[in-house]
Amino acid sequence: MKLNLRQVRLVTVIIGFILLAAGGGYWLGFHQLSVELGKRPLISVERTPPAEGKKLDFSLFWDVWDRLGVSFLNKNALNSQKMIYGAIQGMVASLGDPYTVFLAPQENQQIKEDLNGAFEGVGIELGFRDHQLTVVSALRGMPAQKAGVKAGDLILKIEEQETTGISLPEAVKLIRGPKGTAIKLILLHQDEKEPYEAIIIRDTIIIPSVEVEFINQVALLKLMRFGDRTSDEWHQAVAKILNQPRSIKGVILDIRANPGGYLSGAVFIASEFLPSGVVVQQESANGLRETYSVNRDGQLTLMPLVVLVDQGSASASEIVAGALQHYQRAKVVGEKTFGKGTIQEAQDLADGSGLHITTARWLLPSGESIEGKSITPDYEVKDSPETEEDEQLDNAVALLTS
Repeated sequence: MKLNLRQVRLVTVIIGFILLAAGGGYWLGFHQLSVELGKRPLISVERTPPAEGKKLDFSLFWDVWDRLGVSFLNKNALNSQKMIYGAIQGMVASLGDPYTVFLAPQENQQIKEDLNGAFEGVGIELGFRDHQLTVVSALRGMPAQKAGVKAGDLILKIEEQETTGISLPEAVKLIRGPKGTAIKLILLHQDEKEPYEAIIIRDTIIIPSVEVEFINQVALLKLMRFGDRTSDEWHQAVAKILNQPRSIKGVILDIRANPGGYLSGAVFIASEFLPSGVVVQQESANGLRETYSVNRDGQLTLMPLVVLVDQGSASASEIVAGALQHYQRAKVVGEKTFGKGTIQEAQDLADGSGLHITTARWLLPSGESIEGKSITPDYEVKDSPETEEDEQLDNAVALLTS
């Protein structure tokens, strides 16, 4: 087996996969690996267990396989390829980690396409909180947000299917669909007892990584995700700030509703504002730690800075906010973040399928884990849904201009 480390990535949730089409924020942390297994048929079934599994009894598996072949009523449903994939998915799911998943080729390809930032869906990112399918963030201006879906909402049903025990790929597959079609979700807002129903019309979701605008001589840098195009779009946005004819009083880095993405992207963004230092640590199962430090000369290291976060800020977003807060480089404003602190390795298999495995946790520069804990803002400000005013943004602007 040959392993080629192609790119270090961060996915959780909040897949975090990047499943924005259906709302998938499985934007957890993950490493991208390519696993070359050689040329083999799609299905190669050997009933002899491998050497390390000599003490395992697979007879029950084959007994069930044979009984299905003989007795199952709908013979057309006996698809050997799907049965093999289903068996692997069940094996992986038995670990009880919602972020460790096996993906059939079509699902794996969908995730790769999502990295390009254009797809059809409802515009939410998904994750898990206490093993319950949860909205990590509802993307601004997208169909789900317009239907009243909020970060932190529990998704109880997708159409008529309950979500207990569902995996992220399964949830995404159910929620995805062509533009113009409707999907019904039963959700529960945080701190409420009665669920609500949302009928959402799917649309084309096109999401740039970075946007910049200027408010009262303050540059508002909106970072929506850490994806394939982030670095190029980021450089363009920073160039606009540096080329402003009027002096800039400061920068607001808005990572609200940003579910995360590549670990390398988190280090890249933090390096824009930090002159040096550890950005994030990675701790493996055996306790060994690896550090990722500032790796380039940033152009905004001296610019006054405020970071905006909310419950939809997860994974790579939390790395950036946590590092900037740790070094007191920025004031963090908003609400507590999602609390996604594990890292997955995304392995591409020979037939196009994929395996995402939780392999490590990431830690703040201080060594603290935020898994299930979140980043606490320096200034906690809730954005009232009853008004059009953005209280969090107003607070950030005031900090830089007062």
